[in-house]
Amino acid sequence: MKLSTNHLLGIKDLTPQDIRLILDTAQQFKEVLQRPVKKVPSLRDVTVVNLFFENSTRTRISFELAEKRLSADVLNFTSSASSVSKGETMLDTVNNILSMKVDMVVLRHSASGAPHFLAKHISAAIINAGDGINEHPTQALLDALSMEEALGGSLNGKKIAIIGDIMHSRVALSNIYLLTKLGAEVTVAGPPTLIPKYISEAFGVKVSYNIKETLQWCDIANVLRIQLERQNQPLFSSLREYNLAYGISRKLLESLGKKVVIMHPGPINRGVELDSDVADGHESIILQQVENGVAVRMAVLYLLANRES
Repeated sequence: MKLSTNHLLGIKDLTPQDIRLILDTAQQFKEVLQRPVKKVPSLRDVTVVNLFFENSTRTRISFELAEKRLSADVLNFTSSASSVSKGETMLDTVNNILSMKVDMVVLRHSASGAPHFLAKHISAAIINAGDGINEHPTQALLDALSMEEALGGSLNGKKIAIIGDIMHSRVALSNIYLLTKLGAEVTVAGPPTLIPKYISEAFGVKVSYNIKETLQWCDIANVLRIQLERQNQPLFSSLREYNLAYGISRKLLESLGKKVVIMHPGPINRGVELDSDVADGHESIILQQVENGVAVRMAVLYLLANRES
């Protein structure tokens, strides 16, 4: 089977069959990663450039490890150490890199739509590693794989809560697209100032401003970071007040009388959206998400590199 697209620009562009193919392929690569020799020759002679115009640690390292596990030739690019700091445009930068015969580009950029722009102008396969506040497709895919493992199967009919800074989160949007395509019920929760007014009507999700009611309802809580760097004005009184009203504590979880699986895409603001004893607790699958990230990115790279033209 092949993906229906040449690129991974967003979950919005994928069919449910594409999503299933990626997740099933990732599961196979997870088995590879358990072996003593974790490297396979699937992308030998394929050159991948990691093109990061925005700071990243976890996503960049995860992609790089995935590429090396597949035996690809890897180039790493950061804008702060390049001619971009001298005024070179993104398209100029990419064309210069492509002249070195690069096959695939993993792009992170602060501008929403940057991967879509590149896909229209260059021939290499583009993988979106996060564009502005638009999408972060591989994060949603690894989240889905982690959810399926935690719940023991299909997400169809499962109740998933996305909690926190919905307004500024590309993870939230990709998760909403993916979960609804797989048949899950989705509720977004947080302060009214951090949830777009149109979200329920536009995306078919429920909205809640009560954290305890939301946790009581859901099977899984995917908790998002408060993104102060993207907020142009104060949208709540203080981090302490946010923690008291919307943070998840051990006491809150124990008051529910049920188990809720806790997820977080990272980095965690400990003591804000999650208390440490919750982030590190038995309900948390945060480290499994990190592990699944490598397998999912291996799957995406493999499927795009092997697509028949």
